[in-house]
Amino acid sequence: MSTPYPFTALVGQTDLRLALLLNAVSPAVGGVLVRGEKGTAKSTAVRALSALLPQVDVVPGCRFSCAPGAPDPACPDGPHEPGPGQGRPARMVELPVGASEDRLVGALDIERALAEGVKAFEPGLLADAHRGILYVDEVNLLHDHLIDLLLDAAAMGASYVEREGVSVRHAARFLLVGTMNPEEGELRPQLLDRFGLTVEVAASREPAQRVEVVRRRLAYEDDPAGFASRWAGDEHEVRARVVAARSLLPKVVLGDTSLLQIAATCAGFEVDGMRADIVMARTATALAAWAGRTAVRKEDVRQAALLALPHRRRRNPFDAPGLDEDKLDEILDRFPDEEPDHEPDPEPEGPDDGGGPDGGGEPPQGEGPDGGPGAPESDAPDGPAEAPAEEPPRAPVEEPAPARAEAPDPADPRGRSGAEAPTQAAVAAAEPFRTKMLSVPGLGEGAAGRRSRARTAHGRTTGAVRPRGHLTKLHLAATIQAAAPHQKARGRTGRGLVVRGDDLRQATREGREGNLVLFAVDASGSMAARQRMSAVKGAVLSLLLDAYQRRDKVGLVTFRGAGAELALPPTSSVDTAAARLERLPTGGRTPLAAGLLKAHEVLRIERLRDPSRRPLLVVVTDGRATSAGALGGDPRALAGRSARLLASEGVASVVVDCEAGPVRLGLAGVLAADLGGPAVSLDGLRADSLAGLVKNVRTSVASHAPHSSNRRAA
Repeated sequence: MSTPYPFTALVGQTDLRLALLLNAVSPAVGGVLVRGEKGTAKSTAVRALSALLPQVDVVPGCRFSCAPGAPDPACPDGPHEPGPGQGRPARMVELPVGASEDRLVGALDIERALAEGVKAFEPGLLADAHRGILYVDEVNLLHDHLIDLLLDAAAMGASYVEREGVSVRHAARFLLVGTMNPEEGELRPQLLDRFGLTVEVAASREPAQRVEVVRRRLAYEDDPAGFASRWAGDEHEVRARVVAARSLLPKVVLGDTSLLQIAATCAGFEVDGMRADIVMARTATALAAWAGRTAVRKEDVRQAALLALPHRRRRNPFDAPGLDEDKLDEILDRFPDEEPDHEPDPEPEGPDDGGGPDGGGEPPQGEGPDGGPGAPESDAPDGPAEAPAEEPPRAPVEEPAPARAEAPDPADPRGRSGAEAPTQAAVAAAEPFRTKMLSVPGLGEGAAGRRSRARTAHGRTTGAVRPRGHLTKLHLAATIQAAAPHQKARGRTGRGLVVRGDDLRQATREGREGNLVLFAVDASGSMAARQRMSAVKGAVLSLLLDAYQRRDKVGLVTFRGAGAELALPPTSSVDTAAARLERLPTGGRTPLAAGLLKAHEVLRIERLRDPSRRPLLVVVTDGRATSAGALGGDPRALAGRSARLLASEGVASVVVDCEAGPVRLGLAGVLAADLGGPAVSLDGLRADSLAGLVKNVRTSVASHAPHSSNRRAA
């Protein structure tokens, strides 16, 4: 077993280490979500924390880590006889992104359950993590239903497995830690709210600190055991402090003033629900215990707010998490702390003091600045830290138009002089709106989502098949039907059904999948009228928000001037796509064919990477084609051939017609016909458009029609 990197050797990342330690003191805080750019010691810090947790006593032979003094009465390995326990270190269990539901919660042997009536249960990762740490790297890439199961178990302290009437329950109390890179996609607000604390991490921009990170990392890699031994004293001190804080925690008093501060803070920042208040209260109590005090103070409430509230204030995926500290101080100042007791505080070493877990003081004796131990800012020495991730933009609103230079005629993008039209500055997007449902026809088999019909692990049961590999969802009726004709031949004598492996049937289910939504946006001079481009950006922003809600991957191709470019490769991060869209300039001729061929190339590559994820191409244009670019030839004919190429390969497409004005050429409709998909106007894209209202009215009238006829007959 490799020697883990010492927690106390970490350089910087004060908030990250404090949040982890508070959860070690009080697991009821609810876990930590660590957000940040790659290479910022997220995984290193989590793995190092397990060495600081006290040993746990378990019942010998129990696969569910029951405590000898208070075993779980519902333990599948129970009941347990009284007796001495067996000590072992607290576990740190990692949940892989590609884990199945059975791997997470455990698996039941359905064949033995049907034939023998035996609950043969194989524990999952939740059982392994009981009384330890459950670590989920890249939690934002985990399937939503697995995250729901994980957070439900963390909240209830127990895991339930239900399979065709067979039920198993076992205790599952653990410290939940998730890490994620926001560039790869966000978590839903409902899931963000389930994490107690959230910490934003970024690599230091101080050269001296970065130098120390490299020195300590290299020293660790040269001699892991020797490096860890030099920090053993600090590790022991922090471990003892965690134990002391746990013992003190039940004695900490959360006074009425502190409760008012917490309630006023959550109300002042308009946080939804009451979970934030509860988490803040638990965090403030843990902070007081960590500081060796028996009363919560205003500084504890302030620090608790900074850790518990930023991720709960997001209203949509384009909002950046954060908290206005001036406003926070203003709220807390309305409720000053009561006069402190005359008893002196123990004044223990705080989380930012030297020598403690934050590594702010001098390194251990014998370790100078030339080779002192410390924690890496990255999980591995993979080169210089990258620039911080872009802050995702808030949902933009239309700004007043500044004074414009003379613009070329949209019908003549080259202008009066015949020269290429100049690039115009980017404009703000209009307010986003709720869009109509766009989906890929047919039945797919992609990742679970909320857009197109697909065969999925969850959803309504549509049939049964022989299982390929491990059985996950039993179709009970089909299994009994398959086994029934063979009961006499198998010598059945009692009431039990004789079931063999080849009788088992897997249930097939139909649900929804997430798709790859690739936007091809016309940014040419014909789109450059300020109000039109603002409306176009607002429509694309609305579709991005819809893609976020439906668990899609998104990509962005833009075309203008002489060619097309991939502005954003396919990603799960819709806020990154929104940022690229916001900065999109306009101007120049319209190389429509180049844009369609670039989209074809992107989809071809993505089909090789992820063949099960079906694409949806959304072309946002007025349909004009005024440039053939490097291809040469007639621009319109090239655009038609490019569109038919996409249609011949079965790419589902939608054209958003941006043409405006009293005289319309209808070129977007021609393009849609070549693509084999529908064309929808900007106004028709809205879910509450007139067409949608008429449809709803007709449905309402039809539902009331029999009522009217009865009344007339009367």
